[in-house]
Amino acid sequence: MSSSCSHLLSALKDCLLHSDCVLKQGNLPSECLREHTDELPESCKALRQATFECKRGMLDMRKRFRGNNVDLPPPPPKAPEQTAPASA
Repeated sequence: MSSSCSHLLSALKDCLLHSDCVLKQGNLPSECLREHTDELPESCKALRQATFECKRGMLDMRKRFRGNNVDLPPPPPKAPEQTAPASA
């Protein structure tokens, strides 16, 4: 695979390995992509779509001269951290 999509693919692998589908249910990452897409977190779904578009962009003849424009999806919003009250 081209190096333009390799960072997306590695991010997708990491996301799948840390998903509940793999950790709690014991499925293989490939099974989660094929059969359990509804159970994947939104960040994994976004990375899957971005990887697909990157691979499709490598085959698009209009983009061959300009290069494959690859953007990572925005990270999911973080939960607000609770601070412990300072005891004096």
